[in-house]
Amino acid sequence: MLWPAGRIREQFPGLQRQQGGAAVALFDGPAGSQVPECVVSAVGEYLRQTNCNRGAPFATSRESDAILDDAHFVLADFLGTSDPLTVSFGANMTTLTLQVSRALSAAWGPGDEIIVSRLDHDANVTPWMLAARDRGVTVRQIELNAEDWTLSMSDFHSKLSERTRLVAVGLASNATGTINPVARITQAAKQVGALVYVDAVHYAPHGRIQVTELGCDFLVCSAYKFFGPHVGVLWGRRELLEDIRPYKLRPSPDSLPGRWMTGTQSHEGIAGTAAAVNYLASLDERPEGPSDSSRAARLDRVFHRIAEYEHALSRQLVEGLRSIPSVRIYGITDPAEFHQRVPTVSFTLGHLTPRQAAEKLAGQGIYVWCGNHYALPFTEAAGLEPGGTIRVGALHYNTPDEIDRLIVAVKNLT
Repeated sequence: MLWPAGRIREQFPGLQRQQGGAAVALFDGPAGSQVPECVVSAVGEYLRQTNCNRGAPFATSRESDAILDDAHFVLADFLGTSDPLTVSFGANMTTLTLQVSRALSAAWGPGDEIIVSRLDHDANVTPWMLAARDRGVTVRQIELNAEDWTLSMSDFHSKLSERTRLVAVGLASNATGTINPVARITQAAKQVGALVYVDAVHYAPHGRIQVTELGCDFLVCSAYKFFGPHVGVLWGRRELLEDIRPYKLRPSPDSLPGRWMTGTQSHEGIAGTAAAVNYLASLDERPEGPSDSSRAARLDRVFHRIAEYEHALSRQLVEGLRSIPSVRIYGITDPAEFHQRVPTVSFTLGHLTPRQAAEKLAGQGIYVWCGNHYALPFTEAAGLEPGGTIRVGALHYNTPDEIDRLIVAVKNLT
């Protein structure tokens, strides 16, 4: 069954943008995806019909509560848990991580250690480093293999010890597109009694998240990366969410999921987040009528097809860029290893700075990012500061024709 890219693109108003009489090619997904019309409608409908705070005895509040309560079930399916009360919402992944780091570190002290990664977005590094500083805890960092900028698992194992209290790692790099071996990392961390905190922000639009299979203790993602609004999502093991004391106001709920949802949330954003997941589930096309039509099963099938489609985009993108002599790619380029990456590619381009290249491409209606992409630990380790890289990211709504257009444009810049 062919991937219905044309029909998918019709659902995204942002993909209809034109520049100079031609369609814009949006490769800026790693910084935030476009949203389908159903998400726009869900946000607007909430504000039009049920814009109310929680817990009141009148109709708008009750209707609002029903929408918000349902969102926990929807996101539980998205994250691969059967317990919707272990899913919390927040302003964004960064804010949620700062909150969790503050609460977790209350039990740390001198002699303890934590491990972070040089391949992570800084939102899964600096919050832990700040917490460690405040508690007198030693921070160790997983180094990178310079040949393909993947995590050095030997370095990780050499730094993991009985003193390790936490390992913070990303499921996929927002700079290089590398999918990290999180299940293996988690398994090793459990051997020494360490907790594992996973940043799945970049992976979420590309692959199926199953927290039970990963074996982690916490996982965070952001809806604006998987076709929703600006809302953060936190999952945690129930016993930890109930035992660890969050910093919160006295009148706020002490039971899950409200225990970790400090302050009034973006209710319209939560409604839109649920709509984004339901949009993804709607892409399941099984005309023969699958025996399991649950939302979780539909997401299983959809993400399997997304991975297949994006694998082809990755190959086309990497091989096209590699054909340009002045391009240097930072990340996996071996076709045999493409199953360990998503179609996000960072590269530099000869005589042009990343900013100059991005500006020239933008003038041709091709939108890419430049800079460190908040993956500062990586750009520092790779010696790429202060300019960073040019970053191209494809999503399930991008097309092979757009990638061909990008490759030609980059060649013309050399």
